[in-house]
Amino acid sequence: MNGPTRAVIFDYGGVMTTPVRDSIATWIEADGIKPESFTAVLKEWLGRYVDAGTPIHRLELGDLPVEEFDRLLAGRLETYAGTPVNSEGVLSRLFAGMAPDPQMWALARDLRAAGVRVALLSNSWGDFYDHAQIEETFEVAVISERVGLRKPDPAIFQLVLDKLGLDAAECAFIDDAEPNIIGARDLGLTAVLHQDAASTREALAHHIPALGGAA
Repeated sequence: MNGPTRAVIFDYGGVMTTPVRDSIATWIEADGIKPESFTAVLKEWLGRYVDAGTPIHRLELGDLPVEEFDRLLAGRLETYAGTPVNSEGVLSRLFAGMAPDPQMWALARDLRAAGVRVALLSNSWGDFYDHAQIEETFEVAVISERVGLRKPDPAIFQLVLDKLGLDAAECAFIDDAEPNIIGARDLGLTAVLHQDAASTREALAHHIPALGGAA
């Protein structure tokens, strides 16, 4: 990458929070859902090359209300008991076990202290954000349903870059979903596939020496 990294763009769920998969696993067990039925729906609705009109894509673009998505998702899930999944508040239960990751919020603050700007870019599955903490921490926040775009569409990355007034080569991007990482790299951003706070901090430190190693 040419020149210094002037900004880092963070995903939200699974990056600034504990892993979404852990919250999903807790929800699936509590509701007695067969995991393979949920996996099948994700594969059908979220694949990189599937039709852009799937319920997940429409939800992320703000074209499908959360209540309708809850109904559609519940209707596709199977339980061990053979009973229907309660469609009311499905996403609320799915995300109930997700909590802020203190180390990632500390990383964002450390970047700011090192003179690096920070932004948020998230594909939304409803409004499950800590807005106060986001406003306090990030200079720019782009939520997919608010702008009618979703990752990995190059247009949503460009929107964040335009709001920052920076070129792709001046920015790093952190996400826990590989298709989004690929999309960011294709546009010229330095992209870090997030697994945990320590490895993400270490990866960024290669581009931002002032950041240092693990906190």
